[in-house]
Amino acid sequence: MASYKIEVVESSPISVLGEGPHWDVERQSLYYIDIYGTNQSISRYDYNAGKTYNAKIPGHPVISFIIPVDGTKDQFLVGAEKKLIIIEWDGKSNEAKAVNVVGEVELDMEENRFNDAKCDPFGRFYGGTMRLELVHDIFEKRLGTLYRYTKNEQFVPIKRNVGISNGLTWNEKTNKFYFIDSVDLDVKEFDYDPTTGNLSNERVVVDFKINGERPNFVPDGMTSDTDGNLYVTTFGAWKIFKINPKTNTIELEIKMPCEQVTSAAFGGPNLDILYVTTASQERATKQPPPSGRLFQITGLGAKGTPMKSVKLN
Repeated sequence: MASYKIEVVESSPISVLGEGPHWDVERQSLYYIDIYGTNQSISRYDYNAGKTYNAKIPGHPVISFIIPVDGTKDQFLVGAEKKLIIIEWDGKSNEAKAVNVVGEVELDMEENRFNDAKCDPFGRFYGGTMRLELVHDIFEKRLGTLYRYTKNEQFVPIKRNVGISNGLTWNEKTNKFYFIDSVDLDVKEFDYDPTTGNLSNERVVVDFKINGERPNFVPDGMTSDTDGNLYVTTFGAWKIFKINPKTNTIELEIKMPCEQVTSAAFGGPNLDILYVTTASQERATKQPPPSGRLFQITGLGAKGTPMKSVKLN
């Protein structure tokens, strides 16, 4: 049994809806975002300095993810409403600059936005949309789509009728892709073609429904370790589930000190620290401290694989 330790990253701000952690091996930094942040949209936790830098992106108040652009020092791909845009940020200034719109989806769907996104082992972008949760019941309609984007193909829909496009992770050893649609209340596995990036043979790994009924949470963000185990965060359950997809079982429940746990990523010099983002507010309901902070979990006896920067060429 893992003897883990959970600590607040002391320099981290209080996020309204912290999300999208991305560990950058080269910079030894964790990038993440506050989707509805009033004081910051993007953050960088510098591991060696023990300091967090925060910035806004003028003209783009709602940011849903941040991914470094491969081969650059200061460029990042971010989700801004339904657009993919390139920003320039030195990682320290309190403002970042939007420099280019890569593309936009769902032009006829004003009430949708991008949500979670990551890159596959080859740097291809995968990201999905959802209906705006601030004005709608997320279970009411399935208006989101999961997309793959490359410069040659542009946006390729790879899964439609998605409620909330959320956690994504890959197992490069087994060519499997894992995906969470929070509205489905489960984790799905797909066969993944590394040549084309296409998905097939969808199956449910774990269904969180209790006797067919909704639990008191939704599965949110997700990452995986080098053994292929999945780490699924829960919005509403005060915990992270460690799941073995080979046996379809929950092997560990990591108890968190806040209710709304949004996403996780392995980082640190040895990729053995699990960084966890959280939220401090849903609609008008504020959560008590330490909600909204960035956490680090050590002692799990697990390591992650390096996250990939996005290749746009």
